[in-house]
Amino acid sequence: MSRVTNNAKAGFKKVSHVIFDMDGLLLDTEGVYKKIIGGIAASFGKKYSPELRSKLLGRQEIDTSKLAVKELALPINWEQFFEMFRTESNKLLTNCPLLPGAEQLVKHLHKNNIPIAVATSSCKESFDLKTQNHKHFFNLFHHTVTGGSDPEVGSGKPSPDIFLVCASRFPDKPKPYDCLVLEDAPNGVTAAVSAGMQCVMVPDKETSPEKCQHATLILPSLTDLKPELFGLPAIK
Repeated sequence: MSRVTNNAKAGFKKVSHVIFDMDGLLLDTEGVYKKIIGGIAASFGKKYSPELRSKLLGRQEIDTSKLAVKELALPINWEQFFEMFRTESNKLLTNCPLLPGAEQLVKHLHKNNIPIAVATSSCKESFDLKTQNHKHFFNLFHHTVTGGSDPEVGSGKPSPDIFLVCASRFPDKPKPYDCLVLEDAPNGVTAAVSAGMQCVMVPDKETSPEKCQHATLILPSLTDLKPELFGLPAIK
């Protein structure tokens, strides 16, 4: 069941552009990340809790490494954590499938000439690794901003930088209020709302409801999104 939050009491506003997060929204990667970080934590006798996972979702890899080491009180520095994280990621992230509704929605928007882009916290190397089996799908997007390595993205999510940079790279440079963001992570929703954009959230099942309240609309899956709510062509 979809849920409208307080941000949408005045009704949804028409948009012209759509910006997608990637991990946990388009690609089913979050389970892999949970396994990787949980494994690193366990190797030091620590437990990777749902609360910490919620804090890390959507962040850049370096920010994730720093926060994980601090919150878990690990006896290593963030650079060592980052190296362990990247080594395991390179092994496990090459065959992640698309999540339900992602392909249908993206193809629909592309067919109807709605400008679409990806704004991911991943670095370019990680993005290439995760999307190598989905190149045709990701070629449907006008552009991709890889926040983990893009010099114009000063701060990662929950800062709004990545979404503002992403919007600026459309040829017609839409205003923030003309953009709809699709996200799965609380940090990503915070970034989108801070950028002045509406945000549809498809939260992870472990994300607590109170972490979702700032989203414009909450949905269980991308298959439940009705683009016409935001003035976009309906899926027939």
